[in-house]
Amino acid sequence: MARIAPFAAYMAFIAIADLLDRLGWSAQQMLWLYPLKIAAVVALLVFYRRQYVELFTARPSLRDVAVASVVGAIVFVLWINLNAGWMQIGASAGYNPAGTDGRIDWVLVACRVAGAALVVPVMEELFWRSFLQRWLAKAQFLDCRPAEVGVKALAITSVLFGFEHNLWFAGIVAGLAYGLLYMRAGNLWSPIVAHAVTNGMLAGWVLATGSWTYW
Repeated sequence: MARIAPFAAYMAFIAIADLLDRLGWSAQQMLWLYPLKIAAVVALLVFYRRQYVELFTARPSLRDVAVASVVGAIVFVLWINLNAGWMQIGASAGYNPAGTDGRIDWVLVACRVAGAALVVPVMEELFWRSFLQRWLAKAQFLDCRPAEVGVKALAITSVLFGFEHNLWFAGIVAGLAYGLLYMRAGNLWSPIVAHAVTNGMLAGWVLATGSWTYW
C-alpha cells in the first residue's frame, strides 16, 4: 500500500480531470488540479516514508548518479522524437500555464516543474520499479533484489508504464531504460535520478519551445 497509494492518488486526479473535461470545464479552469495532485502525492509519500527502506539502505555511488544522468538525458532526446502518429494514443491536452491574456503564471510553472522533476520520479519509481517490477518476479517483493528481476517482469512493467502515457512507445522505451538501470545498479535511486533528469530536461524544453502538449 505504501508504494501503491501515492500512485493511485496521482491516477485518481487524472480521472477527475477527465470527468471535469467531460462536464465542460476548460483547461484553464483545471490548471490548479496539478498542484493539488502533487500535494496529495507528497502527503502520502511523507506519511509512508518509513516504509521506503530501499531509499535508505542502498545509496548510489557517484558513478551510479553519472550513469543515471546520461540515461535520463538519452531518454529525454528519445521522448521528444518518438512522436509519430502510431506511437501515440489520442491527443494530449497538455498543460499550458498561460492565462487568457497570454501571460504565463510562474507559480503554476514552478509547481509543474517541481512536481514533474522531484515528486513524480520518486512516486513512479516506488510503484513501477520498487513494487511492480519486483512483485512480478517474487510475491514477497521486498525480498527480491533488483538483479533477480527477470526479463518477463521487466517487459510487463515497461509496457504498462508505456501505456500510462500518451506517447506510449516512448513510454515503453523509458520504462525499459529505467528498469534495466534499476536491475544493473541495484538501487532505486538510479532510476529516480534518471527519471528526474528526463522530466527536468523535458520541462526546460517545453518552456523554451512552448510545446505544452508534452506536459
